[in-house]
Amino acid sequence: MKSFNGTVLVVGATGRTGAWVVKRLQHHNIDFHLFVRSGKKALELFGPEVIDKLTIGSIEHPEEINAAIGNAEAVICAVGGNVTDPNAPPPSAIDRDGIKRLALIARESGVKHFILISSLSVTKPEHPLNKYRQVLTMKLEGENEVRRLFSEPGYAYTILRPGGLIDGPPLNHALLFDTGDRISTGVIDRSDVAEVAVISLFTPQANNLTFELIQSEEAHQSSLKNYFNFIKN
Repeated sequence: MKSFNGTVLVVGATGRTGAWVVKRLQHHNIDFHLFVRSGKKALELFGPEVIDKLTIGSIEHPEEINAAIGNAEAVICAVGGNVTDPNAPPPSAIDRDGIKRLALIARESGVKHFILISSLSVTKPEHPLNKYRQVLTMKLEGENEVRRLFSEPGYAYTILRPGGLIDGPPLNHALLFDTGDRISTGVIDRSDVAEVAVISLFTPQANNLTFELIQSEEAHQSSLKNYFNFIKN
C-alpha cells in the first residue's frame, strides 16, 4: 500500500538534496516525475529506468515547467541558485522568480501540495549569506508566493528551512523542528531533509507549515514523523 497515491514532481532532482528526495520517494513506493537540467546526469544517478520519467528544462521557462508538471498532484522543489558561480543565474532569477513561476503554474495545473526546501535565516536580512546577491531574501520572497498560492482550502504547502546541509545516511540523528526562524545555526543531513519532505506528503501536521530543522545527537530513528508533534508555535 502506498503512503501517498499520486505522482510527485521533483524539481531539481539531480542536485545533492534532490537526489535524496528521489531515493526516499522510491523507499516509500511513491510515483514520481523528474524535472532536471541534465538528462544525462539523471540517468547516471538513477539508471535507465527513469528515462520515461524525465523532463529536461529550467524553472526559468514557463513552457518547460508546463511540460514537466503533467498530472502531478504534488511538487517537491529542491532547487537553489548557485551563488558561488558568477556565470550562474542570480538568486533573484531562481530562488525568487523561478519559485514564483513554478508555484503559479503548479497551482493552475491542479497540484494540491507544494513542498519547498528553503533555508534557515531567510527572515534575517543582515545574515552574512545575504552578501551573495541577497540569496536569503530571494528565498523568502519565493516562500511567500508559495504560502499565498497554496493556503486556500483544498490545497496545502510545506516549507522546510534546513540548517547547513551535510552528507550522510538518513535516520541516524535526532532532529529539532521549530518555527519562527528562531534557530540561528546548525546542520542536517540532506538525506533527512529529503525524508522529511517526502513524509510531509502524507503527514497532516505538515500541511500549511513553515518550519526550521537541524539535527542534534546521533540516534537511530525508525521514523521522523513524530518530530512534527514537538513544534511549538
